[in-house]
Amino acid sequence: MENHNHKGGGEHKPQDDNRTLMGILSYLGILIVIPFLVSKNDTFVKFHLKQGFVLFVIEIIVWLGMGIFWPLIPLFFLINIGVVILIIIGILNVVNKREKALPVVGKFSRHVNI
Repeated sequence: MENHNHKGGGEHKPQDDNRTLMGILSYLGILIVIPFLVSKNDTFVKFHLKQGFVLFVIEIIVWLGMGIFWPLIPLFFLINIGVVILIIIGILNVVNKREKALPVVGKFSRHVNI
């Protein structure tokens, strides 16, 4: 008979993997829809979902702004670099299981009602 209990370091829980995956997807543009539909009631995922939503809105505004105000493309490019850096920080927070507010975005995400 096989024993499926894993003893040792730490206990691995499938829901932790799901929370991590849903948290990461919260920062990946349109893929934010997946954690919104699947895990929005999980407080950890919801925290990252709100920050990811703010970043996604910024991305849309930058994309639209580049089309309308093309002389400002260098400025929009810098904003986009900032967004990418914040996305990376957000994903690192998810992987490290932290609910840490991102600079600037964290203030706005508190007002997002999901």
